Amino acid sequence: MSTSNAPTASPTSGPAAAGHERAARRWTLLATSLGFAVVQLDVSVVNVAIKPIGESLGGGVSSLQWVVSAYTVAFAALILTAGALSDRAGARRVFIAGFVVFTLASAACGLAPSMGALIAARVVQGVGAAVLGGSSLTLLSHAFPEPAKRARAVGLWAAGASAALAGGPLLGGLLTATLGWRSIFFINAPIGLAGIFLTVRWASETTRSSDRGVDIAGQLTAVVALVALAGATIEGGARGFTDTAVLGGYALALVAGAAFVAIESRRARPMLPLGLFRSPTFSAATAIGLMVNIAFYGLIFVLSLFFQRGQDLSSLQTGLAFAPMTGAIMAANLLAGRGARLLGPRRTIAGGALLMAVGCGALLGAGAGTPYGALVVQLLAIGFGLGLIVPAMTSSLLGSVERSQSGVASGTLNSARQTGSVIGVALFGSLIAGDRALVPGLHLALEISVGLVLAVAALAAGIGRGHGAEVLRRPG
Repeated sequence: MSTSNAPTASPTSGPAAAGHERAARRWTLLATSLGFAVVQLDVSVVNVAIKPIGESLGGGVSSLQWVVSAYTVAFAALILTAGALSDRAGARRVFIAGFVVFTLASAACGLAPSMGALIAARVVQGVGAAVLGGSSLTLLSHAFPEPAKRARAVGLWAAGASAALAGGPLLGGLLTATLGWRSIFFINAPIGLAGIFLTVRWASETTRSSDRGVDIAGQLTAVVALVALAGATIEGGARGFTDTAVLGGYALALVAGAAFVAIESRRARPMLPLGLFRSPTFSAATAIGLMVNIAFYGLIFVLSLFFQRGQDLSSLQTGLAFAPMTGAIMAANLLAGRGARLLGPRRTIAGGALLMAVGCGALLGAGAGTPYGALVVQLLAIGFGLGLIVPAMTSSLLGSVERSQSGVASGTLNSARQTGSVIGVALFGSLIAGDRALVPGLHLALEISVGLVLAVAALAAGIGRGHGAEVLRRPG
């Protein structure tokens, strides 16, 4: 193993050294927060620009689904391997490489001359996102070794990502309306350059683990399973779900998924340690992350088309239509910690899920002529419910594993959530593809979402059981 190396010369002792260390920590926190925030931003920022992208580059609903899903497929499939790569090669080196790839791919998205070129660039952008997401937390933990300071830093890092994720539709609407849809990708360039500069200037390298290998077979089967699943679901909307190619895609996804589980169960150092799922809390939290993202991000995609195509709103108006939901998510994020302390994470998650179910159910009366004022309360309920679920779910999952496993646990949750985003966009988008009418497709998506979030409420019963329950019940 190699030892950590500071990137820049610094005083060796005294007040000057202490001041330099504080500055290095602050700027490293900012760099890693920028990296994870921009990754989360690009999960949601594209949704409100899908109509102008389609008008500019051509293509139907399935092409627009791939614009969203190509990014999240690569992100979901590669984030666990990216974490292993950062352990092996050094998180600072990998984080910088991830920022370079993400920034260049973002520029390629903004310059894309065709729909195919945009989708290809989104795949590369997703690779960069996975590398950033898989290494940022490791780099941050290295900069803040003390548990109390690390907890505060991780909280700020996560808050920035949550704000970016929630604010994506509003920012996307503003940029698309004022500068055009290509600007939603070009905005990543100054963020990327700032992140690279701060990391090179202030971050120190982490210890490299030569025994931490990359699970190539596991990685390949994970990619095949996700691509086949997303592709079959998207094409099912256009061709029909009994089409031979669609059924073949689902069969390939099933075989690849089974192969992935078989490979991981035999690895000494697996990409995904299956033993983690022996904890009821870990299993429940991971399943909750998957299901809630299917519902929420699938609905964001369909609602974006509903506002723009069904109600003839502009991109800016669509972004503003999502603003109350964004505000509700952020407000609930701030209240979720207090709620979990008072009520426990189990009740907090269940309450948030039930609130989402009420909001989705109440939207079933929405139609092309429904005024926005009759929809805003439902959007607030959905956003506030999601904002309660995610922090409680995340802290519960991390509290169910040993501290040494927090990186792989976090990566597993991120992978499950991004997989949920892929499935949600593919599935709900397929409901409005082809000859299907937009409003009936939206209603069916809402009905499925009600079922999913009610399942989340039921799964909340598993939170706090088994290993890690003592941690979750600890005051504060």
